[in-house]
Amino acid sequence: MDILKTVEPRSDQLNFDDVATRVLTVTITEVKVVGGEQPVELHLAEYPGRPFKPGKSMRRVLIQAWGTKASEWAGRQLRLYGDPEVKFGGQKVGGIRISHLSHIDAPVEVSLTVTRGKRAPFIVQPLTTRDWLAELALAEDDLDAVKALGVAARKAAAPADVLEVLRNRYKELEAIRGE
Repeated sequence: MDILKTVEPRSDQLNFDDVATRVLTVTITEVKVVGGEQPVELHLAEYPGRPFKPGKSMRRVLIQAWGTKASEWAGRQLRLYGDPEVKFGGQKVGGIRISHLSHIDAPVEVSLTVTRGKRAPFIVQPLTTRDWLAELALAEDDLDAVKALGVAARKAAAPADVLEVLRNRYKELEAIRGE
């Protein structure tokens, strides 16, 4: 029994608690520039009503990797993780970082401000998307292959709906084997 949902924060946006203990691969459905302290909202297929509002550093990474035309970002994917070292106002508060992006062919390095007057390289890797369901079809009735595929999908932070399909197929094959 997975109790992760019992500690999910109630919020109008994706936040550090959502990624503090797991990595998320998400798909952008829409980008809005709304102004204010958090001027950019990346609306996500996997989290309707809870956009990711990247901080200035992560916006710089996105611009360096994908360019300034955010209207072209819909359908692209990013992998998010929680970085407990992120500071705000001199205090460690934790924040959301991007580790991988679709639509890039090679790692992208961006020099980001760490502290006043100090910069450090931040590297984002290409997000290669596997067709998990096509691989599942190739595995056919091979219980071990389906299990290995499920393990790989979890490690790669595959979307929740894909993980569920893999889990259900594994259980189905396990039940058949047990008959």
